[in-house]
Amino acid sequence: MTRMPLDRNPQARQMADESMVRNLAAQAEAIWPQEREIVASYGLAGELRILDVACGTGEITARLAEMFPEAELVGIDLHEAHLERARERCAFAGSRVRFEHGDAFALDLSADEFDLAVCRHLVQAVPEPERVAAELVRVTKPGGRLHFVAEDYGMMHFFPTHTDIDRFWTDGPTAFARRLGSDLRIGRKLVTILRRLGLAELRVDYVVIDTLRVPVETFAAIWTAWRDGYSEAVAGATRFTLAEVHERFDDMLAAIRDPEGYAVWQLPVVSAVRP
Repeated sequence: MTRMPLDRNPQARQMADESMVRNLAAQAEAIWPQEREIVASYGLAGELRILDVACGTGEITARLAEMFPEAELVGIDLHEAHLERARERCAFAGSRVRFEHGDAFALDLSADEFDLAVCRHLVQAVPEPERVAAELVRVTKPGGRLHFVAEDYGMMHFFPTHTDIDRFWTDGPTAFARRLGSDLRIGRKLVTILRRLGLAELRVDYVVIDTLRVPVETFAAIWTAWRDGYSEAVAGATRFTLAEVHERFDDMLAAIRDPEGYAVWQLPVVSAVRP
């Protein structure tokens, strides 16, 4: 029997939706203040070469360009509309920043080229994330740093709720992703993947997106964008009806906005050095 090739961009429709533009902006606003401190701890400075794989609309590329004013940055993404937004977003940096259409599984870049290779919000959305990681290793200089934001949908908690949110994430979005060949719990597994690739100085830091650290409406904007972009796909691939999917997202949004409640998304940031 001939094996059908894997779709390496199984969430293309959702990634191209306008809700993803909103999501990327809200995620950057929520995550970057803590993530910036993690990046700063790497001790990088000067005329660096920085790669941002799956750069999307350039929200983090722009922040990296501001953080490292002498660096040259390259952003790679599959979605041309996102790249156009990224070019507009990073126009302030001039020729220091460029964006290219490219495939994270087969980067059209030379080996040993970058001091810092960044890959955020991608490995949970594609099959065979170890192949993406291997490509980032290939293009990173010896002694260079790799930096992944690796989502894990078992690290989200909400109170109060009137539905079983833990069960929803397991039987809803996680099951949907599994049917596409991707893993929404990759965050807890990425250290093992990087260790097997021979990387050194492995570490995991956590960005804590919660109702004590992040503005409530910024937190809510992420969940609203997910609801708008993914509800139909989740309902079409799982036991949940569209109304039930909406009910669970609205339940989580209510917990986020409840002044007496608490909601948290713990986000692994996994990094390593190429020997």
